[in-house]
Amino acid sequence: MRLNDFLARELDGRGVVDANRDVLPEEFFKDPNKYIRDKGALKEIQATDAYARMEGAVREEMDLEEVARKLRDKGVDNLLGWSEAAAEVKATVHDITKHSLDAALQEASKPTTTIAPKKMEGLYESVYSARWYHVVEVSGGEGTGMEVKEGKSKHSWNYKKVGDTFEEDDGVRKSGEVPPRLMVLTSDKGWPYTLNLLRGAGNDFFINCEVDRVWQIVERDLTEWFSNFDLTLNPSPLLRVLVGTPGIGKSMAAGS
Repeated sequence: MRLNDFLARELDGRGVVDANRDVLPEEFFKDPNKYIRDKGALKEIQATDAYARMEGAVREEMDLEEVARKLRDKGVDNLLGWSEAAAEVKATVHDITKHSLDAALQEASKPTTTIAPKKMEGLYESVYSARWYHVVEVSGGEGTGMEVKEGKSKHSWNYKKVGDTFEEDDGVRKSGEVPPRLMVLTSDKGWPYTLNLLRGAGNDFFINCEVDRVWQIVERDLTEWFSNFDLTLNPSPLLRVLVGTPGIGKSMAAGS
C-alpha cells in the first residue's frame, strides 16, 4: 500500500499530494515533514488513531527487518540457525522478538504424527465407501412429486413367498409406512467392473422394488449354497433365468 492510498482510505484524503503517489509508508514515517509540508495538516493527521496504528505496524515491521538483517550477517537465517546461535548473538535481539523466535522454535520442535493412508484388505474401496440414497413420494398442493433423501429408507419393501419365489406384499405394511420409490447406491470412484469401460457406466446404481425382489431370491440361493458348501455335490448355486422383468432396462439392474 502506498502513502496516498493510506491517506485516502483512512483519513479522507487529507495530505494527499500527487508527488507522493509512489511513496511507501516506511519511507514516510522516517521523515513525515519531507512528504507533507503543511505543518497544520500533518499535526492533524498525526493526532488520529489511524495514523498511530499504521505507524506502530510499520515501525514494528521495520524493526523486524532490521533484526533479520543483523542475524543474517551473523549467519542466522532460519530457526535451526537461531537454535545454534551464540548467547552474544541472541543478546542483540529485542526481548519481544527473542520470545517470538523461541516460541516458533519450540513449536517447530514438537514431534508430528503422520497418519498413514488406510489400506483396505480384501475389498474394493469404491464399494466400501459407497453411499445410499432413497427417493420417496411427496404429496403437495400441486400434485405428487419425488424427493431424494440421504441414507437408507427406514421402511423397505415387504414380500411374501409364493411357490418357489417371492412377490411384493403390501398387505403387511403398517399405517404411515411408505416404502421408497427407488433406492440409489452411489460410488464416487465408480464400480469395480465398470472402471475400465471406455465410456464408463456411471457412479449410481438404481434399485427398485423388482430389483430388490430378485436379490431376495438370489441371496436365499447363495445362503443355502454356502451353508451346504461341497464342490462335489454343489458345484454352483442354483441356476436361474430372469426374463420379462419390469425395470429401467439397464444391465446393472434387473431390467435386462
